[in-house]
Amino acid sequence: QVQLVESGGGLVQPGGSLTLSCTGSGFTLADWALGWIRQAPGKEREGVASIYTANGGTFYEDFVSGRFTISQNNEKNTFALQMNDLEPEDTAMYYCAAGRGGLIPSVYDIWGQGTQVTVS
Repeated sequence: QVQLVESGGGLVQPGGSLTLSCTGSGFTLADWALGWIRQAPGKEREGVASIYTANGGTFYEDFVSGRFTISQNNEKNTFALQMNDLEPEDTAMYYCAAGRGGLIPSVYDIWGQGTQVTVS
């Protein structure tokens, strides 16, 4: 069964840090471009970060401003999003996804169930 499962969300104070992890099963993450997408209450989904496994290239939305880092561990079939200096505006459900890559949510084909990040 093809599946992505996120972990690592939670409640953190402004200025704090969290690391989100995503584990793939039933397929090989290294064969896909990977991304993190978030959705705040009442808002549309928006891309956060993306990594292209072919060359390790990474992309971030402007609001990240150097605070987040996306990384991949092919041996463990996982990838992660390290988030530092979190702001209340970062509060959202965070999803990991696999697809063609980039920061547009519609390019992703496989999605996790989401993990909640609350900054307060």
